[in-house]
Amino acid sequence: MSDSQLEREVARRRTFAIISHPDAGKTTLTEKLLLYGGAIHLAGSVKARRARRHATSDWMEIEKERGISVTSSVLQFNYRDHAVNLLDTPGHQDFSEDTYRTLTAADSAVMLIDAARGVEPQTIKLFKVCRMRRIPIFTFVNKLDRYGRAPLDLMDELEKVLGIRAWPMNWPIGMGPEFRGVYDRRLRVVHVFSAEGRHGESEVAERSLPIDSEEIKTVLTDAELRQLKEDIELLDVGGDEFTLEKCAAGQISPMFFGSAMTNFGVRPFFDVFLELAPSPTPRALYGGGKREPTTPKFSGFVFKIQANMDPAHRDRIAFLRIVSGRYTKGMSAYHSRLGKEVRLANPSQFMAAERTSIEDAWPGDVIGLFDPGQYRIGDTLTEGERIEFEGVPRFSPEHFAIVRAKDPLRRKQMEKGLQQLAEEGTIQVFQQLSMGMKDPIVGVVGALQFEVLQYRVQAEYGAHIVLDRLPFQLARWVVGPHDPKSFDWEGNRQTVTDRDGKPLVLFRDEWALNHAQEKYPELRFLAEAPQQHPLDRAG
Repeated sequence: MSDSQLEREVARRRTFAIISHPDAGKTTLTEKLLLYGGAIHLAGSVKARRARRHATSDWMEIEKERGISVTSSVLQFNYRDHAVNLLDTPGHQDFSEDTYRTLTAADSAVMLIDAARGVEPQTIKLFKVCRMRRIPIFTFVNKLDRYGRAPLDLMDELEKVLGIRAWPMNWPIGMGPEFRGVYDRRLRVVHVFSAEGRHGESEVAERSLPIDSEEIKTVLTDAELRQLKEDIELLDVGGDEFTLEKCAAGQISPMFFGSAMTNFGVRPFFDVFLELAPSPTPRALYGGGKREPTTPKFSGFVFKIQANMDPAHRDRIAFLRIVSGRYTKGMSAYHSRLGKEVRLANPSQFMAAERTSIEDAWPGDVIGLFDPGQYRIGDTLTEGERIEFEGVPRFSPEHFAIVRAKDPLRRKQMEKGLQQLAEEGTIQVFQQLSMGMKDPIVGVVGALQFEVLQYRVQAEYGAHIVLDRLPFQLARWVVGPHDPKSFDWEGNRQTVTDRDGKPLVLFRDEWALNHAQEKYPELRFLAEAPQQHPLDRAG
């Protein structure tokens, strides 16, 4: 492998996630990007998916039954000269932990906003995670085929609610049934669209005309053209200067308008996004420093584990984001946590649950590795050296329940299912400390995950489980000079241990947490699990 080949492959890759509030149209936009990338030939109508076809990115049976996305998936395809890795994350508010974790593998994010609803609560949560990770955010205002709020109002809301300035890369012409197209501010051309009665199932007919041409008067009315020129003048006079540096620093968000349902504005957005979005970025090392993607030695980290994507074979796949160097089929790598060389077996790339065997992969790519049980979320794999990337965080659950097997004879199957789902990061399992209390406690970020838990343990492991909900809202890992297991937490709190034996306290509410912090100032109560250096554990 030459340095120039590595640099070329890094430069053509884009790895990003789409974040949104539920029902903003994320699954629809995802399918349209696949359509334009040639990965699929006919996009499924999301509204009619129950009667016709399921969304391409949804593969779990429960997703198809409920018509929602409940787990993140990886969608990989080529578009023009770019190799695209789209990390498709659940939009449902009850699956935010999987979404948070997947963002650690992305180099940029597309923030999808409903033109009528604007910035919504889940959007705010995900935006904060992106900002914490310092990844560039691109904004796509969706559903212009319906009446919504004025574009200038949406720009103002982004700044007031999220604290980020928006720079419109294009500007909509009309709204609702009068949505005619978008104006490209950089190229000074108008993209005029035609639905041709296809309802967005295939690529949309599009004409691109200079705004100062005579021909533009044949497709836009005098009133439409006059309004557009007034809007452009207002933006040019009052707007910020756009630079890639500001975008990369998260100071400004390139903003696009369109309709994923009708395909209006999807291709203009995608073309500019791939031009402006960063290629694979460096990854921070534990203890300081960074690993550059153009470093010749291979390295990567596991950010997701998924079991039973193929129920017939009970397989388990570790999703690995490549950080540097080149992966080649059959290679071995040093597993930092285990402290030994492991063979990276049966590599594959994805189109949701569909897998394709691969010969090689490059920085920015996400590959699936067959996992016999040796990988954990956050594991680092490297070629010929011992380094460790900063860990993938475990977030504090917000809902808790004691889990029991309905049939005591199926307890082993239940425990196996809980262990598997905990290793995937879908749930967190805690052990009670009280004598005689052997049933585990499960913690989840969103309450709907309890439903997924029951469904999957029954469908994949054959065990019916009963969930006894607990009155706790917060979990905090406890660090300090005393053993927190010995404290009397006065009834509105309970001490448990996580899978690594680290103590946590479950609190009924914020008041109980504040009271504990005041009473025990020598203890620290952490919303994320404290990290121990994996190299220390490996010896």
